[in-house]
Amino acid sequence: MTAITYAWSALGGDPARLARLTTVAREGALPARLPVRQLARACVGVCSLAAAELAAHRAGLAEVPCVRVDDGPVATAFHSERLLRVDGRAPVVFAPLSRFWRTADGWVRTHANYPHHRARLLGALGLPADASAEEVAGRLAETSAQEAEETVHAAGGLAVALRTPAEWQAHPQAAEVAARPLVERARLDSAPARVLPPPAPAAAVLPAAGLRVLDLTRVLAGPVATRTLALLGADVLRLDAPWLPELPDQHADTGFGKRSATLDLAAGRDTFEELLRTADVVVTGYRPGALDRFGLAPRALAERRPGLVVAQVSAWGAYGPWGGRRGFDSLVQVATGIAVTEGSVERPGALPAQALDHGTGYLLAAAVLRALTEQSYDGGSRLVRLALARTAHWLTDGTLSTAAEGAPYAGPDAWLTETDSPLGRLRHARPAVSFTAGPAGWARPAVPWGSDPAEWPMTG
Repeated sequence: MTAITYAWSALGGDPARLARLTTVAREGALPARLPVRQLARACVGVCSLAAAELAAHRAGLAEVPCVRVDDGPVATAFHSERLLRVDGRAPVVFAPLSRFWRTADGWVRTHANYPHHRARLLGALGLPADASAEEVAGRLAETSAQEAEETVHAAGGLAVALRTPAEWQAHPQAAEVAARPLVERARLDSAPARVLPPPAPAAAVLPAAGLRVLDLTRVLAGPVATRTLALLGADVLRLDAPWLPELPDQHADTGFGKRSATLDLAAGRDTFEELLRTADVVVTGYRPGALDRFGLAPRALAERRPGLVVAQVSAWGAYGPWGGRRGFDSLVQVATGIAVTEGSVERPGALPAQALDHGTGYLLAAAVLRALTEQSYDGGSRLVRLALARTAHWLTDGTLSTAAEGAPYAGPDAWLTETDSPLGRLRHARPAVSFTAGPAGWARPAVPWGSDPAEWPMTG
């Protein structure tokens, strides 16, 4: 079974649709010991196919448009946050305290890009708010990797001990992850089929045209998914807590096609309910259960908005001993043995891109598109759920091909473009999702964080 076939099956897709998909392989794109290029191609490929399928369904076409997946734009898109330039300035990708550290018995990796995560890390280590990297290194060198992991986690921070693949496989969370499908799909109720109207002639090949998406995601898989839905015509409104501003460069990279608003989900409950009343999709990217107290559990949402598609993404999955933990792509690589595979126990490495984030993001968008197609004739509110750790399991389980193939990859330049925006002139990756007559780019550029009202635009 090829990677694309496997991913399409996990999405519940009709195998006959795969005949509409062709690939362009480019040797040297996303170079790694693990089959990152094959995974990336599959994730973007099935997302493109799901988009083409929904476009055909809504437009009443007898045949699904042809899909062409090219390793060049795929590899470029998987590096989008690194290739971004804002008025010529390179982005800030990782903060000084987001890195590997030596411990008394090995390595630990921390994530402290956000100020509150930095504060929790330093607090867990008993260091002042202005502590230097040298002070952090000295403190971590005195403790074991496992002790550092647990101490920082207990303080609400993010640190993960380096594990070998065998050590991860022996971990109870690994068993829970391996037992789940790549894409978890569930029907939440028996709501009647929602008939999606044919898109306007100008948007005939935009499968998500006219659909409203509430985007409650951060870093990086969720925003990639909603950026993709925006590319495909959805009206995407990203909502953030007013006290948790997004990192500016990250927001610029994943903000194409979206509007951005702030909303206190507790004080602004009526505002959220009004947004939900006409929403078609809600996407969340916080740790499992974190938003339930605001009425954002999948069944609670479906009860108030029958026919809704709820999409969730997390680091470790919504199950097992790590189900409630925070996490990021870099930390999942360290826990699951990927960092050892790409480097060694003595000197851990990393994938050539945040491939778990990007790959899971495209799979999440694909799952939303397939859910919309299915419910348009079969009804039911839908839940789709993915986890970075489950994508990592797929990358490392030995089922993906690692064979060399294709012409040499010449680099990303051919798949970069520039766009003027309120943030400045942006150099950015072109869309990787592609099908016949599909969108060439986003309808609107990224906007400053929190610059839009928390409301849907007037229609009609």
